[in-house]
Amino acid sequence: MTAAACIWTFFAEASPALSGWQENDIVAALLILVLGMALGIGLVCLLLVLHYMRNGRLTARQGSWTNEPQSTDRRLAYSIFSAPPRWLAIKSGNPYVVQAALGLNKPIPCSWEEGLSVAQERKLFISPSINGWVLVLGSRLPDPSDDVDLCFQFLSDLSRKVGHVQFFSLNRVVNHHAWVQLQHGHVLRAYAWAGKTLWNQGRKSTAEMELGLRCFEYAQGPEPAQFSQSDPLQHNTERVCLLARRWSIDPAAVDARQLKESPGIAGEISRSRSQ
Repeated sequence: MTAAACIWTFFAEASPALSGWQENDIVAALLILVLGMALGIGLVCLLLVLHYMRNGRLTARQGSWTNEPQSTDRRLAYSIFSAPPRWLAIKSGNPYVVQAALGLNKPIPCSWEEGLSVAQERKLFISPSINGWVLVLGSRLPDPSDDVDLCFQFLSDLSRKVGHVQFFSLNRVVNHHAWVQLQHGHVLRAYAWAGKTLWNQGRKSTAEMELGLRCFEYAQGPEPAQFSQSDPLQHNTERVCLLARRWSIDPAAVDARQLKESPGIAGEISRSRSQ
């Protein structure tokens, strides 16, 4: 066989393999093209999602700016009242009736901010009626841990004059706490703790049971808490406001918009009535 014939035979035999290699290249290129298109579409979708998310956050932020006065009012309510140490909740729509029953001297109408300021100066502040309840705040309210008998006499006398009276007290430093309900001078429920049970009268209310409040008998006290157990005294103290909300009204949850409807009353209470 001549040299030309041999070369021709070699290319003839290699031609199918060469054609197969070119087809594989084409298929691979097509697969890469499809993959690239898929990645491109995915990237576009991702950018669209990020774009709409950004617009949504901006809209929400603008909405919060629009509602800023309301949120400010809400913060104001909590900053004004962050759980006073002692307060009364009296079922009444007329704060002047409460003022007369307390025998408040030198009463003056004042804003909530002014009233709460003077309430720290051995005076009392009487709120306008909020959902049928009048709140009374101030350092001159009797403290059960100082004299529980005086506290009983003060609340009984007031309840005989105005009807339904509730009293709440808490001290988070030493976990002293108290809650009392009276109707026309009669004690419906009372519990006070200050290192020991000072007052435990009446049947335990449903709200107390639902909140898991521990009320000890006069000669009883909590056992030392184990490492994994919660302190029942702290548990009680932290839930006084929740109990007030169940029974009547929680001062710390008052909407500040209600505070602007009408002024309260500030005044002095005679020393003999509070201590």
